Amino acid sequence: MTAAATRVCSVADVAPGTAARFVVGRHPLCVVHLGEDWYVIGDTCSHAEVSLSEGEVDPATKQIECWKHGSSFSLATGHPDSLPATKPVPTYQVRIEGDDVLVEVE
Repeated sequence: MTAAATRVCSVADVAPGTAARFVVGRHPLCVVHLGEDWYVIGDTCSHAEVSLSEGEVDPATKQIECWKHGSSFSLATGHPDSLPATKPVPTYQVRIEGDDVLVEVE
């Protein structure tokens, strides 16, 4: 990680296979825990400005679906994989140190 990492939550705050919303400064974040893997993307759908962390996580495809209109976003790249969203959401570098989930935010 190149920028300073910020503690977002504890690993216990996000159960495996789920997503949770946290806000760091002006950044609403969607933290997703899939087995040994952790992903952090922007929590606001680029189509309808609703919380992505309230959507369904698909561990097989590593996507999260927006609950409002059904757009799915890649957890790795933030790119939408289905309409109506056409713009990606931001992704963030994440690491685990002990029980802490650390994310690089600007």
